[in-house]
Amino acid sequence: MTMNLQAVTEAMVKAGASDLHLVAGHQPMMRLATVMTALEFPILTEQDCQDALLQMASVKHQAHFEEVQDVDFSYEILGLARFRVNAHKQRQTIAIAMRAIKETIPAFETLNLPEIVGQLTCLPRGLVLVTGDTGSGKSTTLAGMIQKINQRDAKHIITLEDPVEYKLKSDKCIIEQRELGEDVPGFASGLRHVLRQDPDIILVGEMRDLETTSAAITAAETGHLVFSTLHTVNASQTVERVVDMYPADQQNQIRSMLANTLQAVVSQTLFRRLDQSGMVPAVEVMLCTPAVRNLIRENRAFEIPNVIETNRALGMVTLDNAIATLYFNGMITREDAVAQAAYPDKLERMLAA
Repeated sequence: MTMNLQAVTEAMVKAGASDLHLVAGHQPMMRLATVMTALEFPILTEQDCQDALLQMASVKHQAHFEEVQDVDFSYEILGLARFRVNAHKQRQTIAIAMRAIKETIPAFETLNLPEIVGQLTCLPRGLVLVTGDTGSGKSTTLAGMIQKINQRDAKHIITLEDPVEYKLKSDKCIIEQRELGEDVPGFASGLRHVLRQDPDIILVGEMRDLETTSAAITAAETGHLVFSTLHTVNASQTVERVVDMYPADQQNQIRSMLANTLQAVVSQTLFRRLDQSGMVPAVEVMLCTPAVRNLIRENRAFEIPNVIETNRALGMVTLDNAIATLYFNGMITREDAVAQAAYPDKLERMLAA
């Protein structure tokens, strides 16, 4: 009996899971509030996984998979959900990971983000980075920020995504969404041409390499507001990661460029909620004040946490203070709080005070 992909995805969506994993030799598995849980379906065969890929992937994506044994694409089941899909090989068999994407963008006010994050949508220019581990809600935060702009301002927004996740509908803004492999060959290529398309705001799905990072910073330098993501866990690490992408002989120059263009870093860590079902983010926020810009220029990013700590009045917050607030508000457990802290011993003392 072959797997019924529709039935499996319906069960996963109904349960409220974030991810679905199809791996030969296992039952379909879903990630429910961070925990891997088996769905009540038969163990999958190699053929089940192959059939699922053929059912979801276009001919173009199938050809790409045959060539490199790995492919990303989006897949939609009408009336149910859209998914960000990755197909890959493990033990010479196909395995598939599917991330559910909500059809409607959650209202910004429901995302439990600090008020200052909403204020970043009013910036006229510069680079804003939303960072965090895979699955930390970066895409949802960015979609919420773009939607906030869309409801307020008459702007031209262009996104470059791999793949397109939330489908953004033009309201006061005109929004163009370009998908890698379908509308544009790559982030860097898309960024090279986007400046000729008269955008006010550019969203780059991920600054994943030097060419893309350089193009994003250049776009921010030329007077555009640029949003993007990185897989880093805090502001100081984000600055160091961007600089480290460049050859050693260019790093002083990029520190100067980054100090001039970076406006803020928003770093997210997701927690399972204690007070109700679902997840809640702890959010570190760094704003690029003159003091922060000097630290970036002078290669002293390790001092950024101290500046964040002493500028709470501006809306800055460290990850550990954000975690402590969630704990004191009864939203997360003490164990989870300490486990995700940047400085566990220090947070333990803070929670015991």
